[in-house]
Amino acid sequence: MSKRPKTSPTQPAAERSIPAAPAGLNQIPLLQILNAQDRRKVLDEMTETRYGKGQYIFREGDPTEYFHIVKEGTVKCVKSSLDGKECTLKVLMPGDLFCCDAATFDGAYHPGTAQPMGDVSVLRMRKDAYFKMLRANPDAAMEVIRYLGNRLNEAQEKAKVLALDRADQRLAALLVNLVERSGVREPNGIRVTVRLTRQDMANLVGVTTETAIRIMARFKKDRLVSGTAARLVVRDLAKLKLLSST
Repeated sequence: MSKRPKTSPTQPAAERSIPAAPAGLNQIPLLQILNAQDRRKVLDEMTETRYGKGQYIFREGDPTEYFHIVKEGTVKCVKSSLDGKECTLKVLMPGDLFCCDAATFDGAYHPGTAQPMGDVSVLRMRKDAYFKMLRANPDAAMEVIRYLGNRLNEAQEKAKVLALDRADQRLAALLVNLVERSGVREPNGIRVTVRLTRQDMANLVGVTTETAIRIMARFKKDRLVSGTAARLVVRDLAKLKLLSST
């Protein structure tokens, strides 16, 4: 049985329609595969919404009314336990589609919470308009199927990694992934622009916070990384990649 909604989402800071010549949207996979006319139709159904830290895009238990795409910033999806503790499940970056996909398709309520990690801009599209677009655009439907397939593969791979890999391998693999998705090269290495807390890192790789802190201290000692959680720099990406695969 679907869970009843517990609370409404925090109101966004601002919402506006998408302009005729949108900036920064050309790299979104769903829009890339549409022709100009179909892209315009989709954009007409979208609104751009800005959120700040401390707000919520949706909360666990809210009805699934929209599909969302991260335009700017970073969003984390968290799950709450009965005693109020939160566990970070995944981190979403520009171009990522998110909505608790299965829940949206079957009409259930959101099983988790989407929370901005700082100022973010999110594109929203009502699910009835989204489904209409998919029925009218087979190429877009195939793109979404590929996307959902990739998400399933990621979930299966994560389950395998959590079951078989050592904790230091999992944390090294997470850092490699963050560098590949958000790294900015600097004189002393590659800075990770996503600001994860040690608790976030621990949740994402399935270890305790104390274990994550201990492993990160060892990575610093071995000169694989430097800095803090707020400004983390990967100094030796090659060795991290090697560690993540051995």
